[in-house]
Amino acid sequence: MSITKEEKIEIIKKFGKIENDAGRTEVQVALISRRILNLTEHLKDHRKDHHSRRGLLKMVGQRRRLLNYLTKKDITRYRTLIKELGLRR
Repeated sequence: MSITKEEKIEIIKKFGKIENDAGRTEVQVALISRRILNLTEHLKDHRKDHHSRRGLLKMVGQRRRLLNYLTKKDITRYRTLIKELGLRR
């Protein structure tokens, strides 16, 4: 299932500086993380859906690239983001 419009607006408000700041790296990572979570739940029920699995792997790679960029740009923003999203343990 995809992200609803309300969920997307809520994520943008939470991670963006201003109301419609969807281009910010933190917002992009948070949106991709939500999509990854939804797709992971889908794949638990549909194990043989290889097309969706490929999309999942592409999203994970995109999130990794954005996080690498954020690490190089500003390490404190990176650390607060992974703490809020619960990506690392």
